[in-house]
Amino acid sequence: MSGISGVAILGAGIFAKEAHLPALAALGASAPPLKAVYSRSEKSAKDLAQTAATILKLSSPPSVYFDNDSSSNLDVLLARSDISSVIVILPITTQPAIVLKALAAGKHVISEKPVAADVQSGLKLIADYNSNFKSKNLIWRVAENFEAEPGYQAAAAAIRAGKIGQVHSFKAEKIDYIDTETKWYKTPWRTIPDYQGGFLLDGGVHTIAALRVMLPHPLTHVSGFASLNKAYLAPHDIIHAIVQAGPGVSGVADLIFASPTKSRPAGSEFAILGTNGWLSVNHVSKPGVSGSVIRVIIHSIVKSKDDTEVEEKEEIIDEPGIGVQAELASFFAAISGKDDGKGLGDPLAALGDVAFIQAALNSGGNLVDLTQLLRGD
Repeated sequence: MSGISGVAILGAGIFAKEAHLPALAALGASAPPLKAVYSRSEKSAKDLAQTAATILKLSSPPSVYFDNDSSSNLDVLLARSDISSVIVILPITTQPAIVLKALAAGKHVISEKPVAADVQSGLKLIADYNSNFKSKNLIWRVAENFEAEPGYQAAAAAIRAGKIGQVHSFKAEKIDYIDTETKWYKTPWRTIPDYQGGFLLDGGVHTIAALRVMLPHPLTHVSGFASLNKAYLAPHDIIHAIVQAGPGVSGVADLIFASPTKSRPAGSEFAILGTNGWLSVNHVSKPGVSGSVIRVIIHSIVKSKDDTEVEEKEEIIDEPGIGVQAELASFFAAISGKDDGKGLGDPLAALGDVAFIQAALNSGGNLVDLTQLLRGD
């Protein structure tokens, strides 16, 4: 990438290997070269470096950094002048300190969602960035790939174009099956989470981010109940919530990581209704297409000039699931001085997703004002 020095990946987990490396490969020359990788352990850092060399077709692996070696630790990596940005993919409670450390070293940062483990720590992190680093033209973004997905962006564009009229109702439904053998559960920091909500926080923010992107108004209030169905998913694995999103707009959000079977009930992941139609959004498989596809189905009411005849017009939009690639492309454009204006990765918006989960976990059926919660009141 012209004018931009290298990038480093901090964190060597599953998502770094299976999402971020393929995204960098897809971006090709439009992404800065991967110069270094870091993990707490030497073994995992070396493993990531070798995987990177294969996926990115590098002539040699990126440099390896790890803890317990003062000559090859994170401080040494961050001191490199040929690295201008870092991708932080570390456990939820570890990330904030590393984000600040990288910013203090003069690096641009994109850190994986959620922005923080809770609203209070997120507000502190954002305040620190705004006070100490934003004025230095250092960019920090939160990598929320659902926010960046072309499918959800297409649904948002359709709504803002008036294709379903004025939005009044919505439904969001996430049903997932997590057993003790899945690769995601076997990650140690997820097995015994030191943060609220467990998978509901780690995975649930995706669903809320997609809602945030598509709805014409921010989520403002929530009343919900949280429960635990499977002991190994403690502290909670289910949220049922009623949600308000601006005047006259309300809906429901069900986040369930306790499905009893791998099969799931049929239904839409998202459904949004307006005065002139509706749309649904689902992940689907499409013959001949590798990876998931996000399908948006739009049904609009078409009336005759005298309103005597009414028919439904259907439009189907299929977009590839390339959220990680899209968020990284936007980040790299921003640090090269070519911000795409999409507003992706805003830390306060990402904290709104955390606020929703926190409110629903603690609501107990009482109404929680999300705006007030985000003010730290």
